[in-house]
Amino acid sequence: MAGQEAAHWKIEDLDFSRIAVDEVRQDENLFYLVASASFIESGSDLYTQNLIDFFRGDDEVTAWLAHHWEAEELQHGQALRAYIRHVWPEFDWETAYRGFLEEYATYCKVELLAPTRGLELSARCVVETGTATYYRAMARCTSEPVLRELASRIAADEVSHYKHFYRFFRRYRQQERLGRLRVLRTIGRRTLELKSEDADCAVRHAVRGRAPERAADTAYVQRLSGRLNSTIRTNLSAGTTLKMLMRPLELPARVQTVIQYPIRQFMDHVFLR
Repeated sequence: MAGQEAAHWKIEDLDFSRIAVDEVRQDENLFYLVASASFIESGSDLYTQNLIDFFRGDDEVTAWLAHHWEAEELQHGQALRAYIRHVWPEFDWETAYRGFLEEYATYCKVELLAPTRGLELSARCVVETGTATYYRAMARCTSEPVLRELASRIAADEVSHYKHFYRFFRRYRQQERLGRLRVLRTIGRRTLELKSEDADCAVRHAVRGRAPERAADTAYVQRLSGRLNSTIRTNLSAGTTLKMLMRPLELPARVQTVIQYPIRQFMDHVFLR
């Protein structure tokens, strides 16, 4: 663990002076992808405290959450905010984020977590799959070198987080004697929530900060969310995403092959909604 911490990248590793500003400044979709992600990542401390409370007594899990996961998630938010500051300096990030945080805090409640620790860890695997997919797609959807580097670094962090949550999940799966059906139900429910209230909340508040005259235009915000979702879907790596989603089920290879198609159809439904 110490070696991983020492090797972790820093914001200073990114050379923001290399940003091809003219290439991305007029890209509205890219702005909203980066801005909404920066809001959610910057609010990670709220969610971390919920998880720490939920896993209190399990020192391995709570220590990792407090000393590694939270710090890395907050660094993601800081780096994305720094990128926005360089490309869209006129955007009042602080004001928009305050509005987002006030609403977002209402979604971060312990009672909204899964009913058991093992099932919550399987849900966390889904969330980390979604975030890794999001940042991989962000890296693919632009040729701007600094954003590609930043998004790739964050995606790698999210995969690392997934591995930790999966390792914890395997321990609790044995303790709680979780059957595949219960895990599958949790994975399915959490996958449907990937486009959840917090993501919609982030987009709304980004619009409020960038184009306040459109903030009350529900149809516009829905169209914008649809475009962002289409960008992610077009650039996601379906095979990798499928493997990450299915891993907590620990199915035999033959069964995995059989159910890949229906799960892919399910994913298409999620990302097309």
